[in-house]
Amino acid sequence: MPTAVPSPLTSRQTAAALLTLTAVTGLVDAVSYLRLGHVFVANMTGNVVFLGFSTNPHSGLSPAAAVIAIAGFMAGALAGGRAAHSLAAAWPGRWLATAVAGEALILGLTAALTGAGVLPFAGEGRFATIAVLASALGVQNSTVRHLGAPDLTTTVLTLTLTGLAADSNLAGGPGAKPHRRLGSVAAMLAGAAAGAGILQWSPVAVISIAATLAAVVAGAFCTAILATRPPGGQPGRR
Repeated sequence: MPTAVPSPLTSRQTAAALLTLTAVTGLVDAVSYLRLGHVFVANMTGNVVFLGFSTNPHSGLSPAAAVIAIAGFMAGALAGGRAAHSLAAAWPGRWLATAVAGEALILGLTAALTGAGVLPFAGEGRFATIAVLASALGVQNSTVRHLGAPDLTTTVLTLTLTGLAADSNLAGGPGAKPHRRLGSVAAMLAGAAAGAGILQWSPVAVISIAATLAAVVAGAFCTAILATRPPGGQPGRR
């Protein structure tokens, strides 16, 4: 794991921000799985499994969709990682705000382009939509990875659920407060459920909501940066 970069927000505010991004994951994966051909743009474990399943000609899964999602995600993660390595040490707050704002911008542009019909949800053109959405979630995941918040990865819940059970008093563990882990599960579930429901009306609306939530998180980081700025000086470092 990379060295954890401090957040300009308080611990509770940071948890709230990451839970919001977890809901974004559920929203966007609802669109990708239910409208773009049974592929994830955030859960790369699922795509690797789908890629294996697609060797069965009766699976109904597209190996091209899985590969494109993985490639788009990796491209976004690369961009997010480069931003982290070049900006996080000097300006941790500014880096977080920039990265999440970048994600919000990509999602917002995707909503606009899908609404205009430039990026389709069907046919071979959907591969471009998959790649763009996956790149946004790649940025999110690489950013959260450098933030290093325990139990709040915003995407993968397998280890979260494992820790919830394995560390419980019932398992003979320390019985640490499970609120963050339960919150992560609840946020993902809420995002996915909301996405599936709104999707019946408009997939563009789901992506727009995801973009708005990401923008809110970016705004929270920006506000924290401004709050630590000395009068007439540069933002304070935390």
